[in-house]
Amino acid sequence: MGGVSVAPVEIERPESAEENLVVPEPDVPWVTLVHNDPVNLMSYVTYVFQAYFGYSKDKAHKLMLDVHQKGRAVVSSGSREEMERDVQAMHGYGLWATLTQDRN
Repeated sequence: MGGVSVAPVEIERPESAEENLVVPEPDVPWVTLVHNDPVNLMSYVTYVFQAYFGYSKDKAHKLMLDVHQKGRAVVSSGSREEMERDVQAMHGYGLWATLTQDRN
């Protein structure tokens, strides 16, 4: 009796969404990024940075220029929870903000 020989077949397993997730590094601080947008005036962005973060007019103006000229600026850093709060606050002011880990 002759047997049928079957070559092993490798099945490619598609990558799951979980494999593509970025795993947070516990000792790396989080940052809030404010992104440039075509809606808000530069003076308003400066005002928000002064009013919410308590920055001096000079520091708020410098950060606003970074947002305007570089497309985004890091406006705060700390724990993930603190940065989630800051992002929500920026959204409340009508600014486009995100959070990420500071991997510099």
